[in-house]
Amino acid sequence: MPKPSEEFLISFNRIEKWLREEMNNPSSMGFSEMVRRLARRKDLQVGAHADDLLQIAQLRNAIVHDRISEDFVIAEPNEWILQRIKQIELDLTQPEMVCPRFSKKVTGFDWELPLLEILKIVAEKRYSQFPLYRNGVFEGLITLRALGFWFAKRSQQGDLHLEKLQAKDLIVSDGKETNYQFISEDTHVFEVEALFRDKATLEAVLITKDGNPNGNLMGIIRPRDIYSTEKD
Repeated sequence: MPKPSEEFLISFNRIEKWLREEMNNPSSMGFSEMVRRLARRKDLQVGAHADDLLQIAQLRNAIVHDRISEDFVIAEPNEWILQRIKQIELDLTQPEMVCPRFSKKVTGFDWELPLLEILKIVAEKRYSQFPLYRNGVFEGLITLRALGFWFAKRSQQGDLHLEKLQAKDLIVSDGKETNYQFISEDTHVFEVEALFRDKATLEAVLITKDGNPNGNLMGIIRPRDIYSTEKD
């Protein structure tokens, strides 16, 4: 069974090899400098792990360069740092895709669906997102949050006659950012995390095969889904 220091160095070397490949194999660039440069790229997770990687580099140097004897390592990694470096290696070299983790059947609705029917579906089936389509063309997304805001705003304008309203009446086009984003099935989970972090109005990310809004829905992600500690 390999020693903790040997396991640590194996994982470290794999990470270093991956970093070099991402940097097009520079001949004279150290581990820490590669981390700093690649941390600027948003299509990689290096930035999220940069601080840990820099600390890990110091531990690696202590193991390799400060060895007192052949059988004694001055800084033997503990179980926590072993699990941490292995997780970082996995995040960097095999980043998780949104599919299959968030793959599920998503129901689309006609944009002329009566509002009373939407409320009935919410009450009976507890749906919270309603992707709207007109003849197969995506028109917008109604969420419970948007529904509540719409009711609050319209209640200030007098009596509401719900029986006359349809789903399309809830779509607000005021020039502001939309509450949805489409992505392809091969999008990384960490990229979706960045979308929710950087776009305050985003309520849902919808998945189609190639990110085409008019394609078949393969899944939908809400903020609470992406930040859940459990993976379905």
